[in-house]
Amino acid sequence: MYSRGIRGAITIEKNESETILASTRELLAAILQANPSLSPEDLSSAIFTVTPDITAAFPARAAREMGWTGVPLMCAQEIPVEGNLPLCIRVLLTWNTPLMQKDIQHVYLRQAASLRPDLAFSLNSQPSGQVSQ
Repeated sequence: MYSRGIRGAITIEKNESETILASTRELLAAILQANPSLSPEDLSSAIFTVTPDITAAFPARAAREMGWTGVPLMCAQEIPVEGNLPLCIRVLLTWNTPLMQKDIQHVYLRQAASLRPDLAFSLNSQPSGQVSQ
């Protein structure tokens, strides 16, 4: 069994608790859909980062609300690089799986699709690495 990373990101429209939580749930659900054999029980950990303009809620709370109670979760703030994509939530999941890294599907939603179109996976074959919403 290997430990593999799954990356994902989503942007939000405003810094409000419910917007942060709903968007995080949307991102995690899309990652689960893109990686059908993924189960929270197989996750070693999840690290969420947010841009400095997101302060109203911890994204990890959404994972807990989805039942990810046994997964170690952590939230942190992104380095405030000038010109960085604003209002962005990122996640790195560490998954214990027999899959090869090339078989892992990364998910980038909304404006976050511009961050890594080379890694993103499309559930509906959309261009620029977006997963349909």
